Amino acid sequence: MAAKKTLKVRQTGSAIRRPKDQHQTLVGLGLNKVGRERVLEDTPAIRGMIRKVSHMVEIVED
Repeated sequence: MAAKKTLKVRQTGSAIRRPKDQHQTLVGLGLNKVGRERVLEDTPAIRGMIRKVSHMVEIVED
């Protein structure tokens, strides 16, 4: 079996004064404080969530 691909994502922007759905997307990704990092499985759903809040997160590793 091949190893699952992962992404390391870091929150770089605050969710203050952002639409509620963007804040909920950050929480869904496991991010809710600036500087917090998570290792997530590389799936189309996760990629879509990252794209939705791309102005507040960065991918650290691919």
